[in-house]
Amino acid sequence: MTIDFGEQPVHWHGLDSETVAAQLGSDLSQGLSTSVAASRLAQVGPNVLQEAPRRPPLVMLASQFTDFMILVLIAAAIVAGIIGEPQDAIAIMVIVFLNGILGFVQEYRAERAMAALKKMASPQARVIRDGQTGLIDAVDLVPGDLVELEAGNILPADLRLTGLAALKVDESALTGESQAIEKQLASLENPGLPLGDRLNLAYRGTVVTYGRARGLVVATGMKTELGKIAALLSGESGKTPLQKRLARFGRHLALVVLAVCVIIFVAGWLRGEPPLLMLLTAISLAVAAIPEALPAVVTISLALGAARLVRQNALIRRLPAVETLGSVTYICSDKTGTLTQNQMQVDRVLAASETRPGLQGIEGMPWHELGLVMALCNDAVAAADGTLAGDPTETALLEAAQAAGFDKAALQQSLPRVAELPFDSGRARMSTLHRDGEAVLMLVKGAPEGVLALCIDQLDAGGTMTIDRAALRDEAERLAAQGLRVLAFALKRLPAAPDALDAATLEAGLSFIGLAGMIDPPRPEAAEAVAACKTAGIVPVMITGDHPATARAIAERLGIVKPGGRVLTGSELARLSLAEFEREVESVRVYARINPEQKIKIVRALQDQGEFVAMTGDGVNDAPALKMADIGVAMGKGGTDVAREAAAMTLLDDNFATIVHAVREGRRIFDNIRKFVKYTMTSNSGEIWTIFLAPFLGLPIPLLPIHILWINLVTDGLPGLALANELAERNLMQRPPRPPKESIFAHGMWQHILWVGLLMGGVTLLAQAWAIHVASAHWQSMVFTVLTLSQLGHVLAIRSERESLFSQGVLSNRLLIGALGLTFTLQMAVLYVPWLNPIFKTEPLSMGELAVCLALSSVVFFGVEIEKWLVRRGWLYANPQRLPGAIQVRP
Repeated sequence: MTIDFGEQPVHWHGLDSETVAAQLGSDLSQGLSTSVAASRLAQVGPNVLQEAPRRPPLVMLASQFTDFMILVLIAAAIVAGIIGEPQDAIAIMVIVFLNGILGFVQEYRAERAMAALKKMASPQARVIRDGQTGLIDAVDLVPGDLVELEAGNILPADLRLTGLAALKVDESALTGESQAIEKQLASLENPGLPLGDRLNLAYRGTVVTYGRARGLVVATGMKTELGKIAALLSGESGKTPLQKRLARFGRHLALVVLAVCVIIFVAGWLRGEPPLLMLLTAISLAVAAIPEALPAVVTISLALGAARLVRQNALIRRLPAVETLGSVTYICSDKTGTLTQNQMQVDRVLAASETRPGLQGIEGMPWHELGLVMALCNDAVAAADGTLAGDPTETALLEAAQAAGFDKAALQQSLPRVAELPFDSGRARMSTLHRDGEAVLMLVKGAPEGVLALCIDQLDAGGTMTIDRAALRDEAERLAAQGLRVLAFALKRLPAAPDALDAATLEAGLSFIGLAGMIDPPRPEAAEAVAACKTAGIVPVMITGDHPATARAIAERLGIVKPGGRVLTGSELARLSLAEFEREVESVRVYARINPEQKIKIVRALQDQGEFVAMTGDGVNDAPALKMADIGVAMGKGGTDVAREAAAMTLLDDNFATIVHAVREGRRIFDNIRKFVKYTMTSNSGEIWTIFLAPFLGLPIPLLPIHILWINLVTDGLPGLALANELAERNLMQRPPRPPKESIFAHGMWQHILWVGLLMGGVTLLAQAWAIHVASAHWQSMVFTVLTLSQLGHVLAIRSERESLFSQGVLSNRLLIGALGLTFTLQMAVLYVPWLNPIFKTEPLSMGELAVCLALSSVVFFGVEIEKWLVRRGWLYANPQRLPGAIQVRP
């Protein structure tokens, strides 16, 4: 029989088991034959999720040389080689090549690290073929296979359940629902039911927490619900803020370079200078005006940041993602497993009209009976190492009872279970019967409305009292309104074991004991991380598929929303058009009952409002939004492979607080890149002012092309690269995120480049005029030295945008100090090593001339220190948004 596995969807939940088996050409007891399974595997393909093909290493390497800045540098190198300056061409090409190698190595390592992190979600499956049960690789499953499930199994494919025994499945990775779902076999009439309500289906990637089952495979690979979500991840990701800023910077720089070439050449030609000399000088200046180390500094800065973050349990898949976190204004986080522990805990217990946080330290009735029923009316078990296994609700109850000293093993010895009435959705309760001497003690737990209706009295400290069902029902509703899952507990004493286990008879005439409210609690460090985000001007937003009351309760505990704050549900969001939603998206902090498509809508609406959005999450349902967000942050420990593949960064410890470290690192990196741009462009500005102004002051051309190229190489090289190692500015996390469209030259940078460059050029020309005035034969070497040392003093002064070097600590960046020492030594070598003098066209300076050079070059350092003092006083480049304590926390 040939089955058509085409694209036409089938509503499997609406068919009974026999019809499903017939449509799949399978058998409910024998499964498929081995031969049919083999032919079907050839027809439908392996049960795997398709991945985007990885780029070959050569393509990855070639991509490092396609950036606009790199292309400009290559063109400059070619021109420099043509005009007879091969040493400069070689230097530029070496820097370009090294930058490409750095980028390739980091990207290749990131890809390899992610490959090592990924693992098979369900490597094997227990399947029935030819009537025989055996284990096979999950990739070999085909539609029609009959699969057996038990507690702890990860679903290897989408199944239509055909037989079960108290099956519960954790679907939080797919739907966001933190409670395990009790499954059923009956067909469901509504073809449009959401995933979480298709109770006779079980989905790939979800986890069996309780019971056993059999099911027929109805979808494999990309046809599964998990695969459909993975298919949403196609498409190209946009550029990061850093890439956009550098692209703009490269375009502006090209115009400046062209203008410099034209002005210098035309001015010299009009003054009667030799055309070839002016051409060489103009092109040398053009080459110097391009900060060729900028791509290397960016890559090194990002790589160093990525290395630091790995040590802090954050794996960067794409290096620019580190910087993107520094621009983020919103963090949209899934609740389950990200902000919470994904582990139910008893939050409150109520008995004898008293509410307490737990059972610890409480003795006597009815607290003893409450602990007893929580421990014994419970199928969770403790392993040898003390860990608990079973349904999350039952493990939470047993954990709370054990914490209060109720030893289940010892209690089972004294009160052995002799019978039980298992939980079912119709009764919504579970009862266990325990031998207590000659009598039998029946313990009951279940939904409050059902249990209360069966109670005739309630326990208190003195025995029993009249039950007030209305008051107890109000208490249960109050706890539920706080986002807690509420269970009621009762007991009944029987004189002897019953002859028949009839629930209607046995569960009548109960004595009410108390209530327990459970919740998936916040991670201990999550509240502090949320507060840190707010301090940094970042808005945390919770997006979950869970119940609105639960979402609000967790959000209030974490400080994401104020008590009673608004929660927007998925149905409410569905009724809003994108335009309507965009008008209020910035006022919403909590979303509940959200599906994956709506998460994308939330991210898009925020982005349309100019926000930079990070999406954190661990489940499959987070993956599309992780892909669309400016940066996706996945969980590596408890997350899914699909989410990690979509994200730019993976938290290896699943710790929301790690994001705060990443934000800090991203801001520090961008600050250091700004410092390098400020340093190198100011240095180039000084060189341009020196060459440009000299003729108008009646001075000869102060520098030869080899001098310009040498200054460009030694000062932009090691000292500039060492700025990438600069420590974070104080109060880094007390300032708001950068506006997404903010220029890299904002906050006084372009003014600094102009005036400090002019100051640098001025003191250099002053040295030239003084040397010529005193008839020094070494005037050109003095100009050369003053300009070089001025740039070294400048790099010391700009290590911080606000702090003085002396309060910052001269030795706090030892790498920079070492680079300055080496650069100074090289400069002295070209002056005082005899065989270098003809190459660089220099002459040794006397001690007096060198002292003049040192004094004049220090003017730039002290000038910038004065500028920073004015900034600290608020008299220069004042920007209230950038000042410490100026964060405007949005409601």
